[in-house]
Amino acid sequence: MRKGIVLAVVLVVLRVQTCIAQINRASFPKGFVFGTASSAYQYEGAVKEDGRGQTVWDEFAHSFGKVLDFSNADIAVNQYHLFDEDIKLMKDMGMDAYRFSIAWSRIFPNGTGEINQAGVDHYNNLINALLANGIEPYVTLYHWDLPQALEDRYNGWLHPQIIKDFALYVETCFEKFGDRVKHWITFNEPHTFTIQGYDVGLQAPGRCSILLHIFCRGGNSAIEPYIIAHNVLLSHATVVDIYRRKYKPKQHGSVGVSFDVIWFEPATNSTVDIEAAQRAQDFQLGWFIEPLIFGEYPSSMITRVGSRLPRFTKAESALLKGSLDFIGINHYTTFYAKPNTSNIIGVLLNDSIADSGAITLPFRDGTPIGDRANSIWLYIVPHGIRSLMNYIKQKYGNPPVIITENGMDDANSPLISLKDALKDEKRIKYHNDYLESLLASIKDDGCNVKGYFVWSLLDNWEWAAGFSSRFGLYFVDYGDKLKRYPKDSVKWFKNFLTSA
Repeated sequence: MRKGIVLAVVLVVLRVQTCIAQINRASFPKGFVFGTASSAYQYEGAVKEDGRGQTVWDEFAHSFGKVLDFSNADIAVNQYHLFDEDIKLMKDMGMDAYRFSIAWSRIFPNGTGEINQAGVDHYNNLINALLANGIEPYVTLYHWDLPQALEDRYNGWLHPQIIKDFALYVETCFEKFGDRVKHWITFNEPHTFTIQGYDVGLQAPGRCSILLHIFCRGGNSAIEPYIIAHNVLLSHATVVDIYRRKYKPKQHGSVGVSFDVIWFEPATNSTVDIEAAQRAQDFQLGWFIEPLIFGEYPSSMITRVGSRLPRFTKAESALLKGSLDFIGINHYTTFYAKPNTSNIIGVLLNDSIADSGAITLPFRDGTPIGDRANSIWLYIVPHGIRSLMNYIKQKYGNPPVIITENGMDDANSPLISLKDALKDEKRIKYHNDYLESLLASIKDDGCNVKGYFVWSLLDNWEWAAGFSSRFGLYFVDYGDKLKRYPKDSVKWFKNFLTSA
């Protein structure tokens, strides 16, 4: 009997210790920032209001067959009109910060020229409302929505004129908002819009040459992605230089970029697989981060791409080198990598993907790398975020890192009741497990991670997936005035953020 009592007491103690050991805000270093993330085109709607100009995504989303569910973001989740309500949701959860993007075409409807005051007023109102509620704005300056006027005028990012026009737009934002905005992100996922927009043609403006132009009317997948990336990098370095010379002394802000990074694990411990994983990372993260840290592209890219890869002048290299105050990382998943031993991919694609000489997939011998979310590319592999943080620490000198996106999606199914849609235990486990792994990278490995932003506050319009995918902590009822309903993950985050 006494043994039974002792055992019961031990079990109770263990349970209490387990509860105490659960992570929460206090587990993370003091000053660590928690927030949610969004983008203008996916959230705002109001595409024809208050002088906003058309964007390449307006054009693309209204082109037949480009979006899975034939939807568009003309209304999106109407945050343009509902931001006060949404800010209350963030505040109630205990979030410290909100990452949103400014729509270039709301500031300059034609990309350049006359400033649209109504657009400036909107973002002033949003920024002021955030600060009034104790929420710090983290502002992305370019989240894929290039003004259509610049695409029409000179093919947008393909022309070096974009560097000057981007600088004009960004400096206007520094002038108008920099007294209150202290965290700037120049570009969201430059690798994604380079590949998806100009290599495989699945996103705006839909340029490619793969499979003999079956999918795209114009483009050159072997050359254009490298031109786009080059102009994006020079645009970033140009505006950082402007900020540091003219605005930072008074405004005291910081500027970074948000990179999309899948972690690549070698399919086996063989040398060829390890080398393939490194090349895959060079052609993803390295392509964009190494010029900003070292002033040059990864050596594997220079070797494999050859004359198709534009090169930086000495002056450009000097401008690029060190033009990051922090590194934003959008991380969701992990894939296996192995070498491409067949020439078929090279012949059919003849693009930057083939150039890497690596095949990356979430399967090995038919077995998935982890449990899958709704998206076909999103497999749940929590340890990947720790591996990635250590990779950045070791390769790039442990710079300040902010996880600017992390999350998972459920399907938007008409067969699922609202009641059941709010039960998102899988999302709760996803965030818990990724945060545990991230915390280990900070506390055990010494990685310099400063913040974590959930993608996303609300279910929203997910680019080529349209409304078929739900990433939100809040459920948005698309059939009933876009009402917001808290999923169980909201309660989990509220408890996480308010627990001592």
